[in-house]
Parts: sequence; structure tokens; C-alpha cells
Amino acid sequence: MTAKIISGTEIRKQILEEIAAEVKEIKEKHGVIPGLVTILVGENPASISYVTLKIKTANSLGFHEVQDSQSPDISEEDLLALIDKYNNDDSIHGILVQLPLPKHIDEKKVLNAIDPDKDVDGFHPVNVGRLMIGGDEVKFPPCTPAGIQEMIVRTGVETSGAEVVVVGRSNIVGKPIANMMLQKGPGANSTVTIVHTRTKDLAAHCKRADILIVAAGVPGLVKPEWIKPGACVIDVGVNRVGEKPSAKDPGRMVAILRGDVDFDAAKEIAGSITPVPGGVGPMTITMLMKNTLRALKMSAGIA
Repeated sequence: MTAKIISGTEIRKQILEEIAAEVKEIKEKHGVIPGLVTILVGENPASISYVTLKIKTANSLGFHEVQDSQSPDISEEDLLALIDKYNNDDSIHGILVQLPLPKHIDEKKVLNAIDPDKDVDGFHPVNVGRLMIGGDEVKFPPCTPAGIQEMIVRTGVETSGAEVVVVGRSNIVGKPIANMMLQKGPGANSTVTIVHTRTKDLAAHCKRADILIVAAGVPGLVKPEWIKPGACVIDVGVNRVGEKPSAKDPGRMVAILRGDVDFDAAKEIAGSITPVPGGVGPMTITMLMKNTLRALKMSAGIA
């Protein structure tokens, strides 16, 4: 039987509708709205495209959105001063610095300068620590892992007691999602194994998984025979493997994207699976918006 397709596009729509309704209610009751500033340094085309989508999404939800674009030659000192300004701006609840930054700027220093209570990306060491402790300590789970967990929960996949195998150990996806899935609470309570490029017999570990989360950045890494029949497969990989003419404009070339899982074969074995594109990707900005709303509620003392 062909697997159920977990559509990030559809789940994104559901969550954004929920956020918009809550923003409207908070504005009516308390007279405040979430404020998000996006700081873009330079003119990296991919960064501009990504930031543009964030701005569009925030505006559609009724946020106060500030786009602060800076020259690529801005000094590290001036960028840190800019962040400090927004740290002290009560109308701004979330601060996002778009990466990558120019080479003359220390990214770690910049990210660490953001007030942890406005760090809606969840990258500040304080928020990493909060995530590790779990429970009520968690303020802003990293956006991609949070999106993954939402997809699993909203698909109705049982996580309590489930064998979860995470392929990949990055600070952005692998480590945080593993930690989130093993915590006490809904959508978690799992038994988690992290595997990576140095793991012996990678296939055997994957085969045990009730929930297989693949974030290795290697196209087609996970073969269909590595998947347990009926498992939930979350493919985080977005790999460019070539180009093809656009369906809408044949004169324009678009990227061919492949995940870390052999989707066509895997969907005949898995119980549920995310596609690439249209799976995890749409969830990242969605969870950024959810974190920004949470930041407002924390700041205003709204339950």
C-alpha cells in the first residue's frame, strides 16, 4: 500500500490560520501585535528570496514587520550596535539575522548578541540550554525541528515509546530534533538513536525505526530496504541535483531537488512520508512565526 503523503504545505496552511486568528484576538483584547525584525546584510540572492518570503508571511499574519537591510561592508561593531537597538525596542519581539554573513563578521558573536527572549530562531546558547532541559524551560525550539515535530503530531503518528532514528547530527536539525523527541510530553516520549557518517551498519539502525528522520544532506542516502514497513519517514534533505525547464516558463531553468530518501521507492514501504519539495521546507518559516507570537505573549504576560 502506498504511504500517506505528509504535506508540509497543507500543515503550514493550518498553522498559519491558527496564528492569524490568535494575533487578531490578542490585538483586540490587549492592543498589541507581534513585532519581527529581519536583518539582511548584503545581497545574497538566496538570502533575499528567503527574507522576502518571511516578510510576506509575517505581513499576512498581521505582524509588525521591519526589514532592515544593511550594506555588505557594515562593520561588526555597527551590526552589534544595531542588534542592541532592537534588543531594547519594546515593539520588537523577535530578531532574526539572516545567514550567511560576510566573512569579516563573526556569526557566532552576532547570534549570541541577540536577547535570548527575542531569539526566535532558537540558536542562542541560552535557548539551546533551555531546549536540553525541556518542559516549561523551552521558549523557542529551532524552527525546522519544531516543524518536524508538528508534522509528526498532526499526522497522528504515535511517538510515545516509538523507536526514533535521526540520521544526521547537525546543530540546526539532528541534535535538536533528537532531544525534542526524547523529552517528556506530547509528541515526544520516544526512544531516540542518532546515527551519522561514522556509524557502523547505518542500514540496520534505520531498519529499526518507527519514525525515521533523515537530515544528512546526501541525495538518495536512505534506500528503500533500510525502511521498516509502515514507518513514518521525515526527509529533511533538499539537494540540488541538476536543472530542468520550468513547467510555467520553458525558457527558464529551475533546480531539480532530491531528498535524502529514495522517495519513489520508499513510499511503497513506509506508512507515511514527506515529499521533497513540499514536505519539511514550508514548515520552517511557519514555526518562526509561531515563535515570534510566543515571544510577544512572553513579553506581554499573555497566557
